[in-house]
Amino acid sequence: MDVRRVVTGHDSRGKAIFVSDEPVEPITASLYPGAEFHRLWGSDSKVTLPESGSLPSFMTYFPPSDGFRFGLFTIPPNSVARAPHDLDREAALVEMKEKLPGLWEHLESDHPGMHTTATVDYGIVLSGEAILELDDHQKVVLRPGDTYIQNGTRHRWSNKGEVPAVIAITLIGAHHSKIE
Repeated sequence: MDVRRVVTGHDSRGKAIFVSDEPVEPITASLYPGAEFHRLWGSDSKVTLPESGSLPSFMTYFPPSDGFRFGLFTIPPNSVARAPHDLDREAALVEMKEKLPGLWEHLESDHPGMHTTATVDYGIVLSGEAILELDDHQKVVLRPGDTYIQNGTRHRWSNKGEVPAVIAITLIGAHHSKIE
């Protein structure tokens, strides 16, 4: 998917301006073939307006309690989402931690893909079909136009379809009694 980011801001006189208009390349990781992460915008602290429109600094994939993230997440079909058998897993893990800091640390090792974050997540499926699974194998299929609001729940994503599922996501940092 070609993704374009158009950003507005303010000039020194306070006038609204276009600050940038550029393509955003996806982040990919060998450990999760076919998945794409577009980190479009985010901040690790509260934003004060008006501001310049320059990209705020943000480090980890998931935001801290005062931060937020906006992006796209592409879930490959289950048939292609498995890492190749000859993959150098140590190198792939290093790559994932470098490209998507903080994501791996949230994943449960004994339940692949399951994770819990200290975030309120808003999402809308743009294409394909995504399966959202919660505790006790509760599942719902989300199709284009379907939205979800996830309140710090334990979950995982999958895709039993034949085409990638693309979801626009906003993650808002929150305090969670079960996560530091």
